[in-house]
Amino acid sequence: MTKQQKIADFDPNQPGVADSSIFGLPFTAEESELIIIPVPWEVTVSYGAGASSGPESILSASFQIDLHHQLYPELWKLGMFILDAPSHWIQNSAKYKEKAAIIIAKQEKGERIADYPELQQSLDEINEACELLNNEVKELVLHWMRKGKKVALLGGDHSTPLGYYQALAELNEEFGILHLDAHMDFRKAYEGFTYSHASIMNNALELPQVAKIVQVGIRDFCEQEVESVKAAGDRVKVYTDLVLKEAGFEGKTWKEQCAEIIDALPKKVAVSFDIDALYQWYCPNTGTPVPGGLSFEQASYLLALLADSDREIIGFDLVEVSPGEDEWDGNVGARLLFNLCGAFAKSQQLPTGAPIQF
Repeated sequence: MTKQQKIADFDPNQPGVADSSIFGLPFTAEESELIIIPVPWEVTVSYGAGASSGPESILSASFQIDLHHQLYPELWKLGMFILDAPSHWIQNSAKYKEKAAIIIAKQEKGERIADYPELQQSLDEINEACELLNNEVKELVLHWMRKGKKVALLGGDHSTPLGYYQALAELNEEFGILHLDAHMDFRKAYEGFTYSHASIMNNALELPQVAKIVQVGIRDFCEQEVESVKAAGDRVKVYTDLVLKEAGFEGKTWKEQCAEIIDALPKKVAVSFDIDALYQWYCPNTGTPVPGGLSFEQASYLLALLADSDREIIGFDLVEVSPGEDEWDGNVGARLLFNLCGAFAKSQQLPTGAPIQF
């Protein structure tokens, strides 16, 4: 059966079939325009855990989403397909997370890892395992991009997109990152982990192709991070939650603020969305929640304006979704993923349909 026959036979008004791909769609990877790479990894988490289960929880919740999106009603016809994560990623995440927990516990007691040769060896092994993951993610992303697919990444903790950025850097001379997050993530080898979730933007900035990082919603950072950001000069622009909220309280509209954020970005943009950029009630089980944040509608509006701008979205990652006892975190994550896919596809000038007017 051809893709067009599948589109004709598929009823988007019915719940997604559980044995189909993400959002209940009937397409194969080859038939889909958007490929989503899940990376169930959370080795260096230092507070709450659960991000490695994020892709699975989002996939499960995605079957309940109505596909007739108001801004992108034809999006589903493009096809979105989520790959199976390699089994050794899941196994290594659990293995090295256990080793990392022992190291973190020692550090929290004020002890030096260098004084414990066996722990120093474990730290070296963790850094090597994380580097291997980055290389494998990069090669998998490049594999699908070279097939002409639009590729996105679904974490996992916020360390997971580095290989994705490395792949984008191989195919683009210059691009920026729109980073929505509660945290700056500019720590240098946090707790000794070269590829910590708290170091992702510091590591990304080491890629010369990353011309600029524009951070939105930031409300938690340390002195060293502020120094790193200031040292980066024009390569980093920060819109803290405090500054955004103060501007809103004083009469500046969100539309005006979004226009300023987009104007600060270079022509090509990758979006990095940490779920804790949102208010905590959207993601109650995320690993490191911080009071304040963006509403779901604010985030969706910014993404829609970006898709309609003269900037080109070249990819995105969604990270730090951690499921709880109910399906709420996965539900919000799945709906945010659908919005990200729509903005990505529209920016790439793929047919997503005319917005629905009432």
